[in-house]
Amino acid sequence: MASSLSTKHFLGAPSSSDGPARLGSLQSLSILPSPSLQLPARRSQSKRLEIHAAGSTYGTYFRVTTFGESHGGGVGCVIDGCPPRLPLSEADMQVDLDRRRPGQSRITTPRKETDTCKIASGVADGLTTGSPIKVEVPNTDQRGNDYSEMSLAYRPSHADASYDFKYGVRSVQGGGRSSARETIGRVAAGAVAKKILKQYAGTEIIAYVSQVHNVVLPEDLVDHETVNLDQIEDNIVRCPNPEYAEKMIAAIDVVRVRGDSVGGVVTCIVRNVPRGLGSPVFDKLEAELAKTAMSLPATKGFEFGSGFAGTFMTGSEHNDEFYMDEHGRIRTKTNRSGGIQGGISNGEIINMRIGFKPTSTISRKQNTVTRDKHDTELIARGRHDPCVVPRAVPMVEAMVALVLVDQLMAQYAQCNLFPINPALQEPLQMPPNGEQVQIPL
Repeated sequence: MASSLSTKHFLGAPSSSDGPARLGSLQSLSILPSPSLQLPARRSQSKRLEIHAAGSTYGTYFRVTTFGESHGGGVGCVIDGCPPRLPLSEADMQVDLDRRRPGQSRITTPRKETDTCKIASGVADGLTTGSPIKVEVPNTDQRGNDYSEMSLAYRPSHADASYDFKYGVRSVQGGGRSSARETIGRVAAGAVAKKILKQYAGTEIIAYVSQVHNVVLPEDLVDHETVNLDQIEDNIVRCPNPEYAEKMIAAIDVVRVRGDSVGGVVTCIVRNVPRGLGSPVFDKLEAELAKTAMSLPATKGFEFGSGFAGTFMTGSEHNDEFYMDEHGRIRTKTNRSGGIQGGISNGEIINMRIGFKPTSTISRKQNTVTRDKHDTELIARGRHDPCVVPRAVPMVEAMVALVLVDQLMAQYAQCNLFPINPALQEPLQMPPNGEQVQIPL
């Protein structure tokens, strides 16, 4: 293997045979007898080729890299770019990690993990230092033997096969990086992002379950101006309406006892969003939100604002008409735009919906193939969620927070370097008293 690799060249690299020959030809030209021609010798160092590791990092200013695998020693994240002097402790992250952790109710995976986090760097005397923050969470309840069948055969609709297709090798136990356990690092980093957004701009990010299988919570039963975390956390399915919460729990119980699974929808809203976040064209705010939301395991759909329902409306029906409110601020009478217009936040409530498929690992017999390409049948063992959406709620909040804090820092860097135009722009920072910003007329 070593000898075969040594004869191959990366794309664009000069071969060992023609590199010195070309160098020699240039050197020979440089010593030709000519008073006007002076050719410098070619640099002897080879062209530097870089291949950046892909897929585990998000963000430009607030940059997060997750690490670890489901059945390895542990999981976590490194946060680079966090502002200094932010009060931060493990307790700030543990609240959301507890909402995400397995084994919290009968409708989640029975795997028992405390998911207790530890800050290993980047914090001194309770304050962030501006250096990278490393957060670690150990794995303590691994059962690698539960995956013996999966080492031989692919789980239908899981990442087993595609990981083999891409890498030619994979971590069998727990699914490795394709496991939802990877999201622990995202949730920990998201908790830091949420704290920055709340303290600096008063921004609130709230997600809840709005659908489980065929149980759909009507939109008019939730007031996005007032819905709060206590209402959502009041039941194990994280639906703010008690009546529909019971229906959703019953729907999960039906498939759970049969060894099957169902999907659902998580709705996420963001209140008190500073105006001006996001950029035109490729870096539109809704595009960044869609990218991060769809990077979560089991996601299959993303709707923003009016979503696909807006395609059934005319322009006169869909347009959000402007008006002046009592504080002299430009507002919209409706919010079919979902709080973003032209890829830039307009100050209204941001709202989105993320669809999650049924959990692919189920304990019912399914047809599949083995890694050595033979037809077979598989009954998957292990501990898995019969429905992922109750635990996906804090994951969605985390991804939205990572986008918004990165965009907040980008907006501050580009558009707040010089004094803002108070006739058209608003400060990014919430006033110390929390009162509504008064816009001069």
